[in-house]
Order: sequence, then C-alpha cells, then structure tokens
Amino acid sequence: MIDVALLGTGGMMPMPERFLSSMLLRVNGRLILTDCGEGTQVTLKMLGWGFKAIDAICFTHYHADHISGLPGMLLTIGNSGRTEPVKLIGPAGLKKVVDGMRIIFPELPFKLEYIEIDDFTKIYDFGGFELKANLGDHRVRCISYRYNFRRKGKFSVEKATTLGLPVNLWSLLQKGGNVEYEGKTYTSDMVLGEERKGISISFCTDTRPVDTLVDFINGSDLFVCEGMYGENEKLAKAVEYKHMIFSEAAKLAKLGKVNELWLTHLSPSMSEPEQFIDNAKSIFENTKIGYDRMTTRINFAE
Repeated sequence: MIDVALLGTGGMMPMPERFLSSMLLRVNGRLILTDCGEGTQVTLKMLGWGFKAIDAICFTHYHADHISGLPGMLLTIGNSGRTEPVKLIGPAGLKKVVDGMRIIFPELPFKLEYIEIDDFTKIYDFGGFELKANLGDHRVRCISYRYNFRRKGKFSVEKATTLGLPVNLWSLLQKGGNVEYEGKTYTSDMVLGEERKGISISFCTDTRPVDTLVDFINGSDLFVCEGMYGENEKLAKAVEYKHMIFSEAAKLAKLGKVNELWLTHLSPSMSEPEQFIDNAKSIFENTKIGYDRMTTRINFAE
C-alpha cells in the first residue's frame, strides 16, 4: 500500500490557509517528497508523518514556490537524527541551485546525492520504486513525475518443489533474498510467479497540457495535476503564463484513463475553488479539489 498526502495546494505564494504545492508519498515507512516551497516543513510537521524517513526530494522546476523551502526542510531532517544520504532529483542545474542555497546551511549530518534528469526516455530505478519524467511547457524547464511501485509475483510452491528446495529455505526467497543449496545459488525470481499489478502515481504542475502527458500518465491510480485557474474564461491567462485550467486537467485525466484526479497548485486569487469543480467533473467525474494535508491510501489490487 502507498499513502499519499498533499502537504500544500497553493501556487505562487503561501496563503494563511493554503501552503505551497507539494506531495508526500509513504511506502514501507519511507518518504518521498515532491517539491518543497516556502513553509513545507511546517505543514509536514502538522501532518505528523515525521522527517527522518525522507529518502528523496524531487523538484519539478526551480521557481521559488517549488524549492525555496529546501534549506529549512534539510535542516529539519538533520535535526531529526538522520545520517543516511538524501537524494535530490530534478531538471539539469539542480546542484548549481542547491549550492547557492548552501551558503545558509553549509553543514548537514548527511550527504546529498544529486540526480539531474535530462534523458526523458530513461526509467530511474530506486529499488523500492521506479521514476519516470516528462518534459513540460513552462516559462522555465519543468518536468512531471510518475512514480511506479512494482509488485513481485506470488511465491510458487510448485516452482520451489520442482527445484528441490527444502521448506526451510522458502521464506528467504519469498523476502527477495538468495540462498545457497547443494553448491547452487537460487534467486527469488526462480520461485515467484508473474509480476502483479503495481501502483502508479503521477504528479504534474506548472505546464501547459503537452501531448506527451496523455501516454505518460496513462493508467495511473492517482493523477495529481495543477488547476491554476478554475474558470474556463481564464484560458487565455493560463496560456500566457504556461499553466492549466480545471477543464484542461480533466481532459488529460480522461484521455489518460487514470482512476482519480486531484487538482492542486491553485491560484491565490481563487479563494473558493469548489465553485468551479463542475468544470472538471463534467469531463472527468472522479475529480477532487486538493486541500492541505489531504490524504489517501492506495492498496495493491488482489
């Protein structure tokens, strides 16, 4: 199962009741953060999921409302007692941006590992999950993310028996380990069935609806997408500033055949986004407007 939380749902600037757009994923007790604008560590503290388990922070782009909270976040992670490295992932130029910020946090009790994404055909394998990236259309280089959590096949008693493996070795193979038996090495894939359906979560913000997004998000269990403006009449403004309106996000969700759409990165001028929800739901019914610390749990299909 995967736990999902929107730490913030605002765009441009934090508001009294709306922190800046950020998403947190929790899987097997580990945390993956996407974007980290001003005050993100405050809303995470309010959520109560902790800081020490943050293994990776992904950035869509380097506008202030998506990265300016990084110094405080890393210092808070350090104060939590973490000593393991933290991965920072984002478009090309990430290390240069972070190096500039490090003037105000020169010392951390853990190392930073940088992964700069410039190959959008590559699948990045982090063991517990796979990461794919898609280039958007914004005023600066901006990318969307897809997190794929794969699920191994079930243990096959038939395969283990055929290989002649004693029962006392089965549990090690079930857990993904390797075993030595009678001079041979046996790996977990030798006793597992076909891979089962996993979970996919896509996150897209600060972009126009580029054609490649439809295939990129296809079949996602959850699609978190920007809805900068709710009104259809704001389309010209969305085009000018390289953002989306609710109905455009809904069209992507429908064409991408996702299970559920959450709208985020809401304009500070839109104090009551719920009044425009029908502009999305009329196109894609299973749409929800995000709010700060909105959570859900996605279970693996049986």
